[in-house]
Amino acid sequence: MARRTVAVASLGTALALVSYTAPLATLAPIAADLGSSPSGRSWILSSMSLGLTAVLLTAGTLADRLGRRAVFTTGAVVLALASAGGAFATGTAGFVAGRIGQGVGAAAVVACSLALIGHALPPGPRRSAATGLWGAALAAGIAAGPLLAGLLPWRVLYLAVAVAGLVLAVAGATLLTESTAGRPRPVDVAGMVLLAAGLAVLLAGLTQARRLPVTTATVVLLVAGAVLLAGFVVVQFTVAHPMAGPELFRHPGLVAATVASLVTGLGIISLSSYLPALLAPVHGTAPATAALLLLGWSGTSIVTALLTRRISERVTGGVRLGVGLLVMTAGQLGLLATGSGNGAVLAALVVVGVGTGVVNATLGREAVASVPPDRAGTGSGINNTSRYLGAAVGVTVTSVLTSPAGDEPVPVLLAGWHVAVLVATGFTLLGALVALACARSAARTPVPARQG
Repeated sequence: MARRTVAVASLGTALALVSYTAPLATLAPIAADLGSSPSGRSWILSSMSLGLTAVLLTAGTLADRLGRRAVFTTGAVVLALASAGGAFATGTAGFVAGRIGQGVGAAAVVACSLALIGHALPPGPRRSAATGLWGAALAAGIAAGPLLAGLLPWRVLYLAVAVAGLVLAVAGATLLTESTAGRPRPVDVAGMVLLAAGLAVLLAGLTQARRLPVTTATVVLLVAGAVLLAGFVVVQFTVAHPMAGPELFRHPGLVAATVASLVTGLGIISLSSYLPALLAPVHGTAPATAALLLLGWSGTSIVTALLTRRISERVTGGVRLGVGLLVMTAGQLGLLATGSGNGAVLAALVVVGVGTGVVNATLGREAVASVPPDRAGTGSGINNTSRYLGAAVGVTVTSVLTSPAGDEPVPVLLAGWHVAVLVATGFTLLGALVALACARSAARTPVPARQG
């Protein structure tokens, strides 16, 4: 049963990431086919992030209450239907709607995947090996998306994802064992509504902000999103049964994992999302070649995620996260040499990949180990929400710093890219320091009796 669970959960995560990263290599043909404006191109890249980020924590919380297999299977069906809708879209609005739907479905799949693994395997070496496989699947999805997009016409790729989603739904329904929190908690309706609305509005504003100058409507979206999220925080401190209450964050492991996820999005995910668009004007790099370069990052992280299981269990999660993020910091600094050629880019991405694999595998473990067993879906939702919120903010910052007007000469592009790399690397370094500080705090904190 455990092997089936790990296999289905990992394959589901890989499929979700294939859907997420495919536009990195297909933006130009999709935009040309749909007749998209510059603003439309930004929405094509960002729309799945909106659905994914807005729903992740809600999906994880509902999975703990309603059943992780049920929510996982439902998410796979939604991913399949939304992918089919995107494949048959005739305009930008229809395609963006499909991408948002893909994000909603992928959120349910990703949020439940770690909770399913946490329920199937007790803490220890076997769970560490399973979360290492999950981390490798995450990286494999990131790697496969652009590569498949370079090989297949984009509509064919989206239909293939739709078929794969239906297969995943059948596999989930037949091979997974249902699990719930065991002690149902009242649903935090106010928290769910405020979080989903706040994240959706904030991400819409961030998407609009990528095209300067910033308009009044964009400012309104950003402020409204911040106000809604502030309301969510207030609710978490005041209601009797919050979906992500402050008591969860008293565990240093969850703080370290949340921060590490956030800075992974702010750092390497945001830089890698923009890198193909930068390499085209700087070096004339074709999309397929750019996808192969990114494989230096994602492919290396697959290997190191699998090897992470060989690290002694005595090395705590905070230490693993801190060291992994420090390695990523060194690799990201290597991207300052992007102007020197694709060889320099590949070398830097390989170094980043070494650290990313360790971080991904460790995040998979810490997301469920640092919360009570009956909150595993919530822990996974918090972890992944942080990652993709960080990515959304990071991509916006990188886009604005690198190409504020949208069409800069190469020297200006590279100068802006260098600033963006330093900003992203600063976030990663800060995350490493926080993770190491949490490791020291955890060493002085008694382990909760019901650790899972």
